[in-house]
Amino acid sequence: MADTLSHKLIRDHLVAGEMVPGHEIALRMDQALLQDILGTLVMLELDAMGLDRVRTAPSVQYIDHTLLQPDNINADAHLFLKSACERLGVWYSGPGNGISHPVHMERFGIPGHSLVGCDSHTTAAGALGMLAIGAGGIEVAMAMAGEPLYLPMPEIVGVHLEGELPEWVSAKDVILELLRRHGVAGAKNCILEYHGPGLAALDAMDRHVLANMGTEMGATASVFPSDAVTRDFLRARGRETDWRPLTADPGCRYDRHESLDLSTLEPLIALPSSPDKVVPVAEAAGQPLYQAYIGSSGNPGYRDFAVVAEIVKGRRVADSVSLDINPSTRQVLAALIDEGHLAALVEAGGRLHQPGCNGCIGMGQAPAAGRNSLRTVPRNFPGRSGTREDSVFLCSPETAAASALTGTITDPRTLDMPCPRVREPARMAVNDDWFVPPLPPERARQVSLLATDNTPPLPALTPLPERIEAPILLKTGDNVSTDDIMPAGARVLPLWSNVHASAEHTFEALDPDYVARARERGEAGHVIVGGANYGQGSSRENAALVPRLLGLQVVVAKSIARIHWQNLPCFGVLPLTFADPADYDRIERGRTLVIDDLPGQLAAGGRIRATLDGKPLELLHQLSPRQVAILSAGGVINWLRERNAPPAKENAS
Repeated sequence: MADTLSHKLIRDHLVAGEMVPGHEIALRMDQALLQDILGTLVMLELDAMGLDRVRTAPSVQYIDHTLLQPDNINADAHLFLKSACERLGVWYSGPGNGISHPVHMERFGIPGHSLVGCDSHTTAAGALGMLAIGAGGIEVAMAMAGEPLYLPMPEIVGVHLEGELPEWVSAKDVILELLRRHGVAGAKNCILEYHGPGLAALDAMDRHVLANMGTEMGATASVFPSDAVTRDFLRARGRETDWRPLTADPGCRYDRHESLDLSTLEPLIALPSSPDKVVPVAEAAGQPLYQAYIGSSGNPGYRDFAVVAEIVKGRRVADSVSLDINPSTRQVLAALIDEGHLAALVEAGGRLHQPGCNGCIGMGQAPAAGRNSLRTVPRNFPGRSGTREDSVFLCSPETAAASALTGTITDPRTLDMPCPRVREPARMAVNDDWFVPPLPPERARQVSLLATDNTPPLPALTPLPERIEAPILLKTGDNVSTDDIMPAGARVLPLWSNVHASAEHTFEALDPDYVARARERGEAGHVIVGGANYGQGSSRENAALVPRLLGLQVVVAKSIARIHWQNLPCFGVLPLTFADPADYDRIERGRTLVIDDLPGQLAAGGRIRATLDGKPLELLHQLSPRQVAILSAGGVINWLRERNAPPAKENAS
């Protein structure tokens, strides 16, 4: 039988379940990726589980988000994470090494391996022919403890690429076109598998851009073949021995299919404030510009910076524009220095920042309120930049550079210059001096965690009650993101490891009074009602955990984004959807939801009979028996403890 590459990768790692779309499957995870803001919670979860050493190899902890150090909080967190890595057998990549996703590709990516990460953009490693999946931190912790990763079997969507990209068009425009066609939920519970002759023109970091931002379409993963392009990438980094060819079988069948002729594309831009509000750059041209931001995991390749350097070389950016340069990795920064591109960027007026996520997650480089910022980042959700009243556009490096020169949003095709052609150097210098490898087990056991007041132990969660009677404290619209639930930025992000402190900021942009109402209800509980695609975006598990600590018992929505849907029961929150989406319109804040015999109804099937102020309301759940058991235990940590507890000894007669 002819197989897609995705089916081959899944079958190679399948532990349990049927490979039928929608059925729960369990996958063995080879590798694990942690970023710092959620990695801290993962380490606390592993400690709560009593794990002595992780099972995934390699497991790598990256310091890439909490790089600003206005006080001691972030620096203390780095020391805590380093001690946890030493204790648990995890690689440590310190501040300055760069963004987890491109660094992991450079150092640890291996075609055919599986990777789970506590960051939704972990999918970027699919550019190397990996099965790379973002998940909530608690699920990453379970995988690191040797448990399988559970998820619904995705549909496989074949994306056939043909033709070649025109001048001034690059990989960012390709994924923006797919977002324009399908929206931010168009690939939910799907794997995007790219194939076709058009792939030959996309290098490994171009593929990274597409695999990274498949997440913005809701995709579980994105998969590329491991071919000559993959081998060139690994050879340039001295890792050709890690290469192996991987491709789909001729004549394989996809669940869905998409075709894209690259030669028909033009420069595109996503308008504020969603990645799928995509139009041709020509339609937005002429608007004044405040900032052009180059970097992030959304455009992390050498060429993404070098092409900007070639465009601005010998010129000056407009006086009104801040050109912010955020190198993705130490390796890319060194190559830009060696090739003279960094000097061109600085001489043109660029502002150089340290390798890391930085402004992409609102950690510095926040734009002025209401002023237009063009960014090569993957997301432009409201306030994500660090400025609540922001106006962020997503675009290619070429469009950002052209606009920086003119001071207005500019179609790069209108520049009076030839289109630069940039290739990555044949050798990318590798320096592992700043990576700390795992300690041997005998030394690791002697290490103590360097906990601080900002890394308190995780609080215990109580099981969901048999009967729920709780008011609706919040009703949201469509496409509410985890940024809306738990904000990032330099003000809040350092508090994420302290769920008690970060709780004060829950839903603050959507409803500043939510926390006070939730605290007033306390353990009596409450309900949140959401629109379509509730919980989209970042994998941040604290968007589920912290509302649970505030008393959240049930989320009822038109639909729930995949990772958030999986995070909710892991922390004892019941995720439900409307049997009739029209019921959403008749629900108002303050009304009371009642569900009787909850355990019995969950066990009986997918329908939940409830009442809303005494009137019948039919709801649906898609939880597996395993998830129901987790929910009944009050979350996955309780469930694991109960499952792994030694059997009780019988009393002697």
